[in-house]
Amino acid sequence: MDIVLLIKDLISKAVVVAWLLFFLSWIIGWAIKGAPIPMGRVRKVGQSLIEDAVWGAFWIAVGTTLFWFITYISSYLGNALPSPPTPQMP
Repeated sequence: MDIVLLIKDLISKAVVVAWLLFFLSWIIGWAIKGAPIPMGRVRKVGQSLIEDAVWGAFWIAVGTTLFWFITYISSYLGNALPSPPTPQMP
């Protein structure tokens, strides 16, 4: 496996897992916040989950941009290196 393909594969898997965790915490936060539970502390936990999910989405977007930049640099360096010289027998 080429190093560029390995990096792209790892980045795509990490980003998919991060977005799934974002959506899961977002859904759980809204479910807790909107539940008809009379205790205010529980609703605050839901609000906290929603806020954390929004911050998580922001950092996922920043991280995805950084990962894309790393992939771009690795593909550039992987293509720019010349092939090693072959020894010539006299």
